[in-house]
Amino acid sequence: METVVEVENLKKSFGVNAVLKNINLKINKGENLVVFGKSGSGKSVLIKCLVGLIEPDEGTVMLLGENIRELNKEGLNLLRKKVGFLFQSAALYDSMSVRENLEFPLRGLKSMPKEEITELVLETLKSVGLEAAIDKMPSELSGGMRKRVGLARTLILKPEIIFYDEPTTGLDPITSKEISKLILDIQKKYNAASIIITHDVECARLTANRMIIIKDGKSVAEGTFKELSESNDEWVSSFFK
Repeated sequence: METVVEVENLKKSFGVNAVLKNINLKINKGENLVVFGKSGSGKSVLIKCLVGLIEPDEGTVMLLGENIRELNKEGLNLLRKKVGFLFQSAALYDSMSVRENLEFPLRGLKSMPKEEITELVLETLKSVGLEAAIDKMPSELSGGMRKRVGLARTLILKPEIIFYDEPTTGLDPITSKEISKLILDIQKKYNAASIIITHDVECARLTANRMIIIKDGKSVAEGTFKELSESNDEWVSSFFK
């Protein structure tokens, strides 16, 4: 199997506060890895280190064969074009329509005709079930629809890796389940590797091929959802009760 993300001995502190303490993980092409843990355990700092938004103190981060700590700004920006990121808030531009939000990542592709851009926007919206919302404004959308549009904007450049930061936060149980199933649909359609940061047990159950659990900045358990939920370790199994 092709390894597309590899992290070795990753450490990050802020002052005297050690947030990540020797994190190691690997992700293969087409695999969904859930990073699970309580709030404040270091999950969001980990994902920011992986995309180069935060500089680790120690360790190696390899994305698609590139060591991100050795890349200059231009190299990092080129690599990020192959990486999608779904923020907790969906991070849509409120002054732009859904169409304009999806066109925004394509602005550098000057050779693409307007008709092809429109076709790509419609195709991508269709993949998340929202082609009818193409001319709506973000203020007209529900929380779940905003997440879907944010995901469509992430998908429009056909990333090889997708990072989901708490994809079901703030959503009702039914919409959360829909978003989780959409993550699975996208995995099948695009064969992208995904890291899903969550503390939502149902989201983890539905989406994970494999999970790691982080506690106080350390990876304390790894396995499938079934293996971890049936763990003899009382602390690990407590997450699933």
